[in-house]
Amino acid sequence: MKYKAVFANSFSRHEQKKFSYGAFFGCSIIILTSFVVYKPSFSCLPVRNANEISNDKLKREIKQGISNPVSELKKEIKVSINSTEMKLEAKFSNTEMKPPVCDVSDRMTDFCDISGDVRIHGKSSTVLFSTSSQNDPYSGKESWKVKPYPRKADPEAMRSVSQFSIKSFINNTDKEAPQCNFSHNVPAIIFSTAGYSWNHFHAYTDVLIPLFLTSHKFNQEVQFLITSSSQYWIHKYEEIFKHLSRYPIIDIDNEENVHCYKRVIVGLKVHKEFNIDPMKSPKGYSMTDFTTFLRSAYAINTKSSAIRIKRNRKSKNQQLQPRLLLVSRKRSRKFANEGEIVNMARSLGYEVIVAELRTGMNYSRFAEVVSTCDVMVGVHGAGLTNIVFLPINAILIQIVPLGGLEWACRTDFGEPAKDMKLRYLEYKISEKESSLIERYPLDHAVFRNPRSITKQGWNALKDIYLDKQDVHIDVHRFRPTLLNALQLLRK
Repeated sequence: MKYKAVFANSFSRHEQKKFSYGAFFGCSIIILTSFVVYKPSFSCLPVRNANEISNDKLKREIKQGISNPVSELKKEIKVSINSTEMKLEAKFSNTEMKPPVCDVSDRMTDFCDISGDVRIHGKSSTVLFSTSSQNDPYSGKESWKVKPYPRKADPEAMRSVSQFSIKSFINNTDKEAPQCNFSHNVPAIIFSTAGYSWNHFHAYTDVLIPLFLTSHKFNQEVQFLITSSSQYWIHKYEEIFKHLSRYPIIDIDNEENVHCYKRVIVGLKVHKEFNIDPMKSPKGYSMTDFTTFLRSAYAINTKSSAIRIKRNRKSKNQQLQPRLLLVSRKRSRKFANEGEIVNMARSLGYEVIVAELRTGMNYSRFAEVVSTCDVMVGVHGAGLTNIVFLPINAILIQIVPLGGLEWACRTDFGEPAKDMKLRYLEYKISEKESSLIERYPLDHAVFRNPRSITKQGWNALKDIYLDKQDVHIDVHRFRPTLLNALQLLRK
């Protein structure tokens, strides 16, 4: 009564009537909407009168599955599917069961994995694979042009990479399909050693690490077909190839014969610069798996670890001597005062080795030298790629030159080093430690605004900061970094 009084005082009789009509109309809309939305559910619910069936009987029927609304709803949905929808679903399912053999969606690499009757004619750079019949959705309809090198977004790198045609033919009916000269019982992988692979860093990040990712799962039961191959390049890394495949390498560019396989992979899997993402690898491979593989390939102690500095039992004052490798460079970004750095490091208790990986040098022997060192020091560049042979818990000290290269230094070597279970330190040189001080005044954009140089493109950055810059380390300023490394070796 109190509510009605308040309602009456708040609105006139006309307004009350309007309000009542509005409420009735609104309720009608709600009921109608509910009926439309829930109509399928209502249709399958049993209509029962309370006088016709007791509550106990209703519960008993539901329990026995006689009047289960959910069960009835499932039946209703199944019945409602018409024949056209079923045909579309079947067609979609059949298509999904056989995806295209080539995936060209990745921004870094194109990758084809082909199974069945696969025929390769190297001289014409053609890979053909058979389909069972004309009804096959891919028979004669799909073809790809693939360059098997993982830098497809870089035109400069891809310019020298051979292109392969991947296309299908109908089994036993296509007269143009070449006949097999050699049939092989193991899978094949086609990849290129062109592009930037002449550079030691790119040899690893563009070829060797992707090749490990793609082929290691075959346990050497795979054959490599290399395009743009170089005998010197293959010989340099032959230990790696031997431990990934037990079969002879084929220079596919010069093959007049047709080689046939039951499975062929064109291209290499790649994750990121000089690194592996275990989350993207079907086998869960990591950079530590790769470095363990390398130590095995080069007969290096796979259980080796960096020295842990502690007092010798024979003499309380005597300490074990850590070994430091100074990566020497003779062209760009070289140490202008290499002798001073060596003397200062020795004064701190390091045994110092100065080495450079030179053309024609025995790579196996160089890898063994690196594996005995506890600390590696070097200016940003391809020479630091050899951290792959450092023992676990060793330390990389990267000298960062001028030019806004901090991001590149961490991406190329800093992050990979940590994923190899190494410790990472970096030393950023000052303007006075750069040879650029002899070429440009201190107020020049080269020092004050490196970004303005990098905006001009890779060639401008490379010309100034990589090709024309050497470093003259301030040994007093650098000393705390080497002491920090010693402290890490004590932990």
